[in-house]
Amino acid sequence: MREDVVMTQPSFNAAGAVDLGALAARKAAASAPRSPYVLDVTEADFQTQVIDRSMSVPVVIDFWATWCGPCRTLSPILERLADADAGRWVLAKIDSDAEQRLAAAFGVQSIPAVFAVVAGQPVPLFQGALPQPEVRAYLDELLRVAAENGVTGRFTADAVPGDQEGQPAAVAPGGSEGLPGAGQGEPVDAAAEALERGDLDAAAEAYRARLAASPTDAEATVGIARVDLVRRTRGVDAPVVREQAAAVPTEVGTALLVADLDVLGGHVEDAFARLVELVRVTSGAERNLVRTRLVELFDVVGPDDPRVAKARLALANALF
Repeated sequence: MREDVVMTQPSFNAAGAVDLGALAARKAAASAPRSPYVLDVTEADFQTQVIDRSMSVPVVIDFWATWCGPCRTLSPILERLADADAGRWVLAKIDSDAEQRLAAAFGVQSIPAVFAVVAGQPVPLFQGALPQPEVRAYLDELLRVAAENGVTGRFTADAVPGDQEGQPAAVAPGGSEGLPGAGQGEPVDAAAEALERGDLDAAAEAYRARLAASPTDAEATVGIARVDLVRRTRGVDAPVVREQAAAVPTEVGTALLVADLDVLGGHVEDAFARLVELVRVTSGAERNLVRTRLVELFDVVGPDDPRVAKARLALANALF
């Protein structure tokens, strides 16, 4: 970490010494209007303001201190961006001197240090006073990951922490025989009838027609994902593919196919764990391919399955 942007607690603290810069900063902060998207957080309200609130909107934590020069550079950038995003995320400012137990819990060794909490899960972002374009890039990635984990709310000044207002209601998907979630809901319409006949093309077409008529039709989204899964695994020699994957675990194409087979066979947690680890060790286009397939398998299993919620958090950690 560059020494010009990261500062640790000064070892010299002579009795009676006055930090004029810190006093000026406090005076300026006191006179400026405070953004509704910026919160001062302590250990006493951390659960409510950070953990509970992170269930509906990402919370970015800025660990700072009055003596820290780089903090006075970074904090205004974070506050401006919080204002610009107008509640898509919340900035929680934590004084690392006053809240040493919180700083220790996050493993803060130097400041400024920035973390996020998404659905109750801490995610490290960066350390040091980065320029605004770099901070913006981190926040954009955070928002993308949060959306993939179902955290898509918007903060308002009178919002109750943990309130899910503004998020689409979860709809239990209908199942199809032989796939995770089978038996949830009654088989209705042309798509379900086509699946019963084994006509995947007709089923996919019917599901797409439903989505065209109602883009929020969660059952149709799940149905398309399941049809695609069956298509990908038709005619596959499972023992051969598994042997190849065991020999070269990082070969993306083979790993994706094994994950498909695992989900089809009901070994959902094995499939998710395989792809999360692959996200962790790949990069670029390959990483995006694995991430996309994992999200598709989340659709196959269904949004209400607790294994999906667990895997979404693991994916968020692997991406950062």
